[in-house]
Amino acid sequence: MAKTQAALSVRQEMSGMERLGLRVSSMINHPVAQAQRWVTIHRLDADGDREWEEVLGVIADTDELELTLNDDGSVTVRWEQQEVEAAGRGEVEFGPEEEPVPF
Repeated sequence: MAKTQAALSVRQEMSGMERLGLRVSSMINHPVAQAQRWVTIHRLDADGDREWEEVLGVIADTDELELTLNDDGSVTVRWEQQEVEAAGRGEVEFGPEEEPVPF
């Protein structure tokens, strides 16, 4: 029983990159952002330079996402609704509204 209690008391801290990636992913996947197909992300004081640049790099390298740097230091991410060809019918359908982000 002592081992169980000790295992529960040890917590794994998230890295700055994991925390920022989770926050950005959550913002992009939010129903309001999905409906309007854009979101503005503000850098928090807790976001390190390296982590912020890495996340912006991942967003910029993703073909489906358009990144705009704003004067106040925030970034606006925009995307278009994805068209998907229906299997075997040659018809075009719109993909699901909520698609996971790459991080």
